[in-house]
Amino acid sequence: MREIFTGLPWWVKWIAVPVIALVVFGGLIATVVGFVIGLLFKLLIFVALVGGLIYVVRKFMSGSSSRSDW
Repeated sequence: MREIFTGLPWWVKWIAVPVIALVVFGGLIATVVGFVIGLLFKLLIFVALVGGLIYVVRKFMSGSSSRSDW
């Protein structure tokens, strides 16, 4: 592989080959990035909902223990 790129100009190695790779694999890269971003968003929503649930349950439990005293 190294022998193939040895005689080529710098712009072929550093501009043309990456552009061709982006054109060929662009859809795959976009799909993977979209999946990862979607997964992170769902994880963030999950953490927020669980945190809110824990907050509500603790608030309810502390309020119900004070009500049962009287």
